[in-house]
Amino acid sequence: MQMREAAERILFASTLEEKLQLAPAHVRDDQPGKAILVPADGPGRPTELRLGGKGVKVDFPGTHRLDDDRERGKLLHFLANHELLAAELMALVLLKFPDAPKEYRAGVYEAMREEQMHTLMYLRRMKECGIHFGELPLNDFFWKLVAPVESPLEFVTRLNLTFEQANLDFSKHYAALFREAGDSATAAVLEKIYQDEIGHVGHGVKWFRHWKEHGTSDWDAFCQAQRLPLSAARAKGVAPFNAEGRRLAGLDEDFIRHLEIYGQSRGRTPVVTWFNPDAESHVMAAVTGTRYDPNKHAVALDEDLEILALVWCRKDDIAVLRRPPSAAHLASLQAAGLEIPEIVSRADLATLAERKLGGLRPWAWSPDASTLFKELADNIAPGMPQPWREALPPICFSKELGVRLEDALAIPVEDRGALVADVGSAEAAIRAIRAIHAGGRSALAKAAYSCAGRGHFRIDPGKLDDAAGAWLRQALDKHRAIVIEPWLQRVLDFSALYEIEPGGGIRLIGMTVMENDAAGRFTGTRVAWKWGSMLDPETAAYFFGAGQGMEWVEHRIPAALPELLPGYTGPVGIDAMIHRCADGSLALKPVVEVNVRMTMGRVALELQKRKAFRGNGRFRILRKKTFDGPQPGRTLLTDPSTAKEFIAVWEKGA
Repeated sequence: MQMREAAERILFASTLEEKLQLAPAHVRDDQPGKAILVPADGPGRPTELRLGGKGVKVDFPGTHRLDDDRERGKLLHFLANHELLAAELMALVLLKFPDAPKEYRAGVYEAMREEQMHTLMYLRRMKECGIHFGELPLNDFFWKLVAPVESPLEFVTRLNLTFEQANLDFSKHYAALFREAGDSATAAVLEKIYQDEIGHVGHGVKWFRHWKEHGTSDWDAFCQAQRLPLSAARAKGVAPFNAEGRRLAGLDEDFIRHLEIYGQSRGRTPVVTWFNPDAESHVMAAVTGTRYDPNKHAVALDEDLEILALVWCRKDDIAVLRRPPSAAHLASLQAAGLEIPEIVSRADLATLAERKLGGLRPWAWSPDASTLFKELADNIAPGMPQPWREALPPICFSKELGVRLEDALAIPVEDRGALVADVGSAEAAIRAIRAIHAGGRSALAKAAYSCAGRGHFRIDPGKLDDAAGAWLRQALDKHRAIVIEPWLQRVLDFSALYEIEPGGGIRLIGMTVMENDAAGRFTGTRVAWKWGSMLDPETAAYFFGAGQGMEWVEHRIPAALPELLPGYTGPVGIDAMIHRCADGSLALKPVVEVNVRMTMGRVALELQKRKAFRGNGRFRILRKKTFDGPQPGRTLLTDPSTAKEFIAVWEKGA
């Protein structure tokens, strides 16, 4: 028999018996015939086995459902269709590419015979479970993605190195589960299929290397060969990752390491995230009509901490990074319990132009984010809650917003900040603070677009000198405005983190305790399941009692936000403090700053949601020059080997 004859029977036969009549072990291939086109109606099948786009979706059962014959039969029905499709697709590739190398065709033919055997084994077990092949709908997803290939290279990429590679995970894992459940017969079928799949993937690896662009790594060539809706993520099964099976198939360690950490959406439209912490500087430049030219410190902050974008991603989202981290560092994060989303280099952002996206979520909607993401605006699926938008109004990044919130909350004049736009007004505000507090209170000047405690200047009583005047003039020249407020004796810095949702709903995400240095600059944040457990007894008694802290956090502040931020949806952080008065009593300052963006406190709360990071913990940003290395309970979010100045860490239980 000619190889072509066997392939035609498997592809076009209209009865299951003909399709599964095992092809001869030995055939001739000296008359491969002319290339055929993909059958318009799919492979030949009996009516009950015709493919449809609305096939049954199988939720793969855990061990607690494997003893249910009906559920086990559904799973086997799903798998039998895949094995039959694999045989039909291999028959198709033999008929589509008659001029492919004889050795390659012989390997495809042998694999096609094994797929026939796999199908028969599944059918026998399925019948014993009381399920007839064809009584459930059959999905055509597999056929639609593989049948249109235009070259043998595309075929080995899609079938051998994507779908069959994924089966290295599934077949081994479920063989063990069935054996644990006492179903040794089904386990034996899956173990046989697993061994055969190693050979099928190995055949694909051999010819993929033969046809790929020489000089390109297997991993890079594999990713370059993928076409939507397929991606490298489809080469992993919905089961534990099986590195050993891939080694046996001949895949190299570089490929295996990259695939293990690779993520991409398998159906849900992904949200694209980006870390742009210098948002306020971009806004300041836009307000003053200048060009923002980041210094070495700002560049280091961008690059060293951009890994934090992974924290507010879901597994099937996309993180845009300036310098994607090494596979080894991503593997360490994955081992620590952080799910790794799809990572796209900022330089390759254009590759997302053909993707449907579920939204855009930068750190802040400042001019740089709006400009970067504008080319993706039309890719957002209609009705999604996080579309592209123009940059937020400058006030959203200014200290003026905090003053406005204090006004809305009717904070007493003596406790609130004053917005000034010239040196004379600033000096008057400073003198007013001295007068109200009997000359014993320092003033704090905060530049309008400063953040994280930087861009602040303390002016002590009677010290409105040349140095203070010079700072005020310089700050006003750069920022156009300053907030002057009383300097307070801090007892507790904390944040309340909110999400303003489409439709105007405001959700309290959680609260954190902020760690600042003596000058009020951010160094870290602490989280706990019970926020009050992080407070000393005196502070806790005041906050939950006379200070009415939760009344402010849960009611008064959320009630004021919609009018303050009309039309805005996204994250908001309110920094606040408890301070000690001159008479020794405690007092609450419910608004220190308003951050209309992600914050480090929100990062800490998002980390705490992850299973491996649950419980009490501390998120810190350390200086590389004083970094004391790995410690028990410490997860290094930043790769110390590539960091320029900053290293972000999570310390469990701290």
